[in-house]
Amino acid sequence: MGERAREAQGESAVREPEFRPMLLTDVPVITSIEREAFTVPWSAEAFMNELRHNHFARYMVMELEGAIIGYGGMWVIMDEAHVTNIAVRAQYRGRGYGEMLLRRLMRMAAEQGARSMTLEVRVSNEVAQNLYRKLGFRQNGIRPRYYTDNQEDAYIMWADLASGGGQA
Repeated sequence: MGERAREAQGESAVREPEFRPMLLTDVPVITSIEREAFTVPWSAEAFMNELRHNHFARYMVMELEGAIIGYGGMWVIMDEAHVTNIAVRAQYRGRGYGEMLLRRLMRMAAEQGARSMTLEVRVSNEVAQNLYRKLGFRQNGIRPRYYTDNQEDAYIMWADLASGGGQA
């Protein structure tokens, strides 16, 4: 049965996205997704500086049928990867794309020599925390008043990439 036939019958198949490195020309779309996802979004200049000047930075986009539907970024320093941001367009959330994107970031980090990965997450963001735990992240501290918009604390979470984290 074709995809259109499945959709006509009410089935929503998760289509396989494509991943590629983020380009400077992607920044306008990325900042649009950033504004959808975060109360304090990164600016276009911040992304451009990351892509142009930060030799630790690794950013990728996730495309579906030629349209960017998500992105993720991290810094790989020595044997650690620090997720800087990860987001999926609102209309594609809840379909497994965020998990695919994070798994891909974890695999890329491991390929570049990282043995562990860390990130911060709002203490109120249980949906994200559940995904991170599913992929092997464990809470390992708190950053008090980390988020500038409301002074919310952040959990610090870590995953061991050496044990195959992110592989599926």
